[in-house]
Amino acid sequence: MRVAPVGGTAVQDHVALAEIELCGELIIAASAADDRLSLESIDEVLKVAEERMDTTDSGT
Repeated sequence: MRVAPVGGTAVQDHVALAEIELCGELIIAASAADDRLSLESIDEVLKVAEERMDTTDSGT
């Protein structure tokens, strides 16, 4: 059996990890919902409104 060295040759893709976390949040929200998630609910889970606020506040 081969094991990755402790030194850290494995590359972590932070974007992929964030996407996986968001997918997990959507799955949890969908499983707790009685019906399909609305677009507004999906935006809330993904914190889309917060992201829009952050970009408009910073002037970009």
